[in-house]
Amino acid sequence: MPLKIYLDKMFDIPNDFSAVILADGDFPTHQIPLGILHQAQRLICCDGALLTLFKHQPQEIERLRAEGKLFGVGDGDSLPAGLKAQYADIFHAVSEQEDNDLTKATRFAIGLLKASTERNGEEQQPRLAYLGATGKREDHTLGNIALMMRYLRDFAILPEMYTDYGWFTPANGNMVFSTFMRQQMSIFNFSCTKLESTGLRWQSYAYKEWWQGTLNECTGSEVSFQADGDYMVYRTYDAK
Repeated sequence: MPLKIYLDKMFDIPNDFSAVILADGDFPTHQIPLGILHQAQRLICCDGALLTLFKHQPQEIERLRAEGKLFGVGDGDSLPAGLKAQYADIFHAVSEQEDNDLTKATRFAIGLLKASTERNGEEQQPRLAYLGATGKREDHTLGNIALMMRYLRDFAILPEMYTDYGWFTPANGNMVFSTFMRQQMSIFNFSCTKLESTGLRWQSYAYKEWWQGTLNECTGSEVSFQADGDYMVYRTYDAK
């Protein structure tokens, strides 16, 4: 059963992610991203995020390691030598520098899932959750958010990025999103020439600038989009 918490409504913490990737931004403090971390089937730490997890949740890191659910990925330059030696059995060094640590961890996750599919014969589009990918340097935050669209388009996965305030979901074409009354929503257009909606306080359109689609509000239990390209949806945990 998924964990449930009370905000302005009963909120089911998602527990169906194929893997969870923890980046080395601001470590989550909200119950929802922490619940996703706790329920992870596979937790992949981006380089220094392994140290961050060790500092914030040492018991969780040992539980996940004992269950074979913990992995570290990166070049290891953000880890103290002692910690890297301590977790050498679960750390996978990737020295190439063409991709950032988030993408290295994503490629590693896809490899793990492919191997699992080959063993178990299960085929489905993987859902990946990203935690700790915002905060600290703003250029890293913007880059990580934009990568969600790349992963959807180029890696054939369903990524979502969770912060302490809400979550980002990249989308393409016609989509329906579960919402609740007065939930705040922002829409960022990437390539649409048509981007129409029902269920929002203010009708969406094919925005030319990212700021134009921010600070909208949901009026009921779902919002649907009729679109002809790529866009990103951000939803808050709390109603306004």
